[in-house]
Amino acid sequence: MDFKELANKYQTPLYVYDFDYMAAQYDELKSAFKGRKSIIAYAVKANSNLSVVKHFADMGSGADCVSIGEVRRAFLAGVPSYKIIFSGVGKSDDEIREAIEKDILYINVESEAELGRVELIAKELGKVSRISIRVNPNIDPKTHPYISTGLHDNKFGVDLNSAKRMYIKANNSEHLDPVGIHFHIGSQLTELEPIRESAEIVADLVRSLEGINIELKFFDIGGGLGIRYDNEITIKPYDYVQAILGTLTALDLTILCEPGRFLTANAGYFISKVLYEKQNGEKKFVVIDGAMNDLLRPSLYNAYHKIDVITDSKEEPRAVDIVGPVCESGDFFAKNYPLPPLNHNDLVIVNSAGAYGFGMGSNYNTRGRSAEVALESGEDRLIRKRETFEDLIALEQEFLKA
Repeated sequence: MDFKELANKYQTPLYVYDFDYMAAQYDELKSAFKGRKSIIAYAVKANSNLSVVKHFADMGSGADCVSIGEVRRAFLAGVPSYKIIFSGVGKSDDEIREAIEKDILYINVESEAELGRVELIAKELGKVSRISIRVNPNIDPKTHPYISTGLHDNKFGVDLNSAKRMYIKANNSEHLDPVGIHFHIGSQLTELEPIRESAEIVADLVRSLEGINIELKFFDIGGGLGIRYDNEITIKPYDYVQAILGTLTALDLTILCEPGRFLTANAGYFISKVLYEKQNGEKKFVVIDGAMNDLLRPSLYNAYHKIDVITDSKEEPRAVDIVGPVCESGDFFAKNYPLPPLNHNDLVIVNSAGAYGFGMGSNYNTRGRSAEVALESGEDRLIRKRETFEDLIALEQEFLKA
């Protein structure tokens, strides 16, 4: 991958995605489910670029969506309605209405109040809404607290007793069709046991429901498979699938898996140019043209990303903070990171930037978001233009008072 050529051609800051790597990750996970009824539904929030979503759709993937905007993206990218799931804690009435009208596979319901809204809106439309209920198994996923979702302290899902009560209500409703059960305990999971424990708890609930003649079709295991940012020991897809299957004895269910980070994170690179080096007392800084508005994870999570540089410098590395131009002390990519002395226009390459990078970006400080480029079969192509100042003010300018 010639980062220098890409930076010259498309300018910086720049996101670059290796589509061949994404395809290999998808194939590895799909192969792990071989011989078992399954659907892989790409978690659109990881990287929602239309070309990325279409890339997975072309391989047969569905889409796990957490807003009606993501549902619309999935349709635009060619994902069939019967492979689209709509999840998320806070769905508005308009979002629920559109999801029902679009006849997607099912709506993942996250509370008793939401179940009531779905039923009422389906009734108003004269339709039956397929639903799944997200169960919170109260299992510690051993991950960052901001991306933990399977504990009762988290806002996601419902406890087992509430879930059973909701299934009974849905099963007795003329406008609800309970077809699935869902759990997702967190993101960047690197330990198998919490996943297996959660699956066992949820599978036991399925058996309990069968005992009262509530027959489900889909066992939705969420996503969350971790990837290597640094030196993490990750879970092999085969071991992941076998752990799930081991809990489903005597259950004839289609497994639904919602990977995001696993498919895209290590396919992505964020390229930025060095503006200056500076020193405050003993502290050394490398200032680059990318910023926290482009890649938020280090500021938000104190997340680690491996960083490479393209430079002619032959000097020994020293500890530096890599920072951007945004007017915040939290605008950094790494602190005390070992880099050699760098010159103006040297390149800084932030690795593992294909998930939760561009999508979490903003226009803070009136900064246009980066361009995005795909690499596939040795060819590069633009998949999102760089935002201009005119793009940023387009929704405001007409309202300026004379």
